[in-house]
Amino acid sequence: MTGIGVEMGAQAARSRALAVLRVRGRALAVSLLPAGAAVILLTGGPTGHLVGRGWDAARWGVGVLAVLVLLAAAGITLVVARARPAVSPTVPVPEESAPDLYRMVRDLADRLDVPAPSAIALTPDCDSWLEDRTHSAHGPPPPPAPDEITGPGHRAHRRTPVAPVLVIGSPFLWWMRVGELRAVLAPVIAGTGPSAHPDIAAARRFVRGLDAAVAVASVPGRRALTRGVRGVLGWVARLLLRGCREHATQMERGVAAAAAERAQTVDYGLRIVAQEQVGLAYAGWDRLLTRVALPAWRMGRWPARLDAGVVAALTELSRRDRLAEGFASRLGERPACDLLEEPGTVDEAASLLAARLFHGGPAECGPDWAPVDWQAYPEEVVDRTWRADAARLHRVLDALGVRPSLDPTAPDPGGPTLARVLDHLTEPTTRACAASPVPEASHAPHASPASDPSLMSPAYDDEDTDPGTERSAALAAGLSAELAREEAVVPRGAGAAGQSPTSALWDDGGLPLFPLQAPRTARELLTDHVTAMVCCAAVDTAGAVPALDWLDGPSLLLDGERAADLTPKVLRLIEEGDPGPLRDWLSATGIRPEKPVRLF
Repeated sequence: MTGIGVEMGAQAARSRALAVLRVRGRALAVSLLPAGAAVILLTGGPTGHLVGRGWDAARWGVGVLAVLVLLAAAGITLVVARARPAVSPTVPVPEESAPDLYRMVRDLADRLDVPAPSAIALTPDCDSWLEDRTHSAHGPPPPPAPDEITGPGHRAHRRTPVAPVLVIGSPFLWWMRVGELRAVLAPVIAGTGPSAHPDIAAARRFVRGLDAAVAVASVPGRRALTRGVRGVLGWVARLLLRGCREHATQMERGVAAAAAERAQTVDYGLRIVAQEQVGLAYAGWDRLLTRVALPAWRMGRWPARLDAGVVAALTELSRRDRLAEGFASRLGERPACDLLEEPGTVDEAASLLAARLFHGGPAECGPDWAPVDWQAYPEEVVDRTWRADAARLHRVLDALGVRPSLDPTAPDPGGPTLARVLDHLTEPTTRACAASPVPEASHAPHASPASDPSLMSPAYDDEDTDPGTERSAALAAGLSAELAREEAVVPRGAGAAGQSPTSALWDDGGLPLFPLQAPRTARELLTDHVTAMVCCAAVDTAGAVPALDWLDGPSLLLDGERAADLTPKVLRLIEEGDPGPLRDWLSATGIRPEKPVRLF
């Protein structure tokens, strides 16, 4: 039954590929129609059948039209054939750096009776796929293999299609075991079989060429003639894409169905368990990026071991969540990253690529863009983030003319204190939102799952709510303006000009390609800064320490315990101007709000 399913899926894919190629044939036929008409008119004159002034004018008109159409068709064909198709940003893995991984992939391809992928690359995402990189713009293809019949001294004269590149999600290598990775990759590698069929390969090249032509036509031009030519190119390419879109979609579905049927013969039982690990790895990766990596990227630091951090985050999840019980026991088996010769180097390259894709960071290291180890994360990221936010908060208070809270016993009277912030937000005010009709639900407590006191990237509400008091709103507006000025001075992708050889294959002008979160609202921004000021006071006056929580990101440790009830108290101060719960918490934990804190 498996063989029948494979053949049915492959046959469906081939029929759809022929439909795509028929669209190409029809476009060629349409472009040749004026030329055919011109030939008929030109041959009709000498034979005496089509004579007269009217036919002479028709011959000139149709002839000119035929020349213009042929020139346009030749130009469009040249652009479609030579335009560089889009390439996914990846980290290449040469065979010498991962011989065991290549050996496993080739063994799997042999068991599936399909061609082995031509190369392997990693992507900082929880997904795996095959990618065709045979276009001339992507580099020369690998040399053809010797003919096994004529011997190593002769080359086969027929053209052998080059297998696609296998792209593997880097978190899979660190979280999954070798057997699980093998089971997950089986249906992906099985797709190289249909990819080798000439009709499917030609249809894919045609669709990718049209897509690349649309991208070329979308580039703005300065001259009117250039804009006109690109407009015609884009119109034709989009028209052809619409004509073959449904066929191409059904073709890819047939290829996927055939690959899935073929892969059922390999590690089927283990694949069910491995799919559970795929979902778990995705959840851990997303949490690590948004809660742990994003605060570091904002501070000009990029964690150099993100994939290793996934293992730590998911291990912590298995310790906290009873639904994840049993997953930690897998850690005793051989991890898939052991298939790499230097997993640390590969992890570092994937981590830098993740920072570029999700945050738009520079391509190379520098004074303002440096790697950070997990051991140094609390000091390099958490503490620096708190103090930078606290300094920005006091700069805005200075700009607003807020007087400092004086403490005669302090070594630095008039220095930056938490009491200054509390006094300013506590003074009697009216709600800024009372002047405009705002739904009552806007004043509900902030329903954020991030109850960690020092979470620098909290969950976002669906509506853009402002702080509840006039002074909170004014302070939040000042913080937003100050932060915008800082980002304008140091643009996010300032170092992106120095491209690596790998990134030269894909356009990084639009980084970040996948921004993790929307800009913070006014309330979220003010909450972060007030929370940071509280944490600085806790560190300087109560002996607290910054720490890293693998699931919640930056955290504050008081007497070795994570403070997890600070955010609601800060929101109470911001939204209602009520400092009571926060002052009670400060008193209970021994934090001195009247003492100056260190801002740098």
